[in-house]
Amino acid sequence: MAKNTNHAHSRHKNTPRRDSLNADLLTRLSRAEGQLRGLQKMIGERAYCIDVLQQVSAVRRALDKLALILIRDHLETCVSDAMAERKPGDKVRELIDTLDRFLA
Repeated sequence: MAKNTNHAHSRHKNTPRRDSLNADLLTRLSRAEGQLRGLQKMIGERAYCIDVLQQVSAVRRALDKLALILIRDHLETCVSDAMAERKPGDKVRELIDTLDRFLA
């Protein structure tokens, strides 16, 4: 049986995100969720292809911005903490692997 490597629900940050950053991330996710619902409606209504593609582009930009904010936070907290402990190797490799998947 394959080992589950999805840790999305089992790990927590050692340095919690600032409340204001967390609120911003949740707002951005809500906005992206609304954009996705808009896409569903457009598809259901057989909207013009270019209009649908423009909405897809808006969703992608919103998620990309969210990801960049998370990457910055990860560098400023998790990676920085690991560097202060003089143990950056695992965090750096983890970030590189994540960026490889994100950018592929």
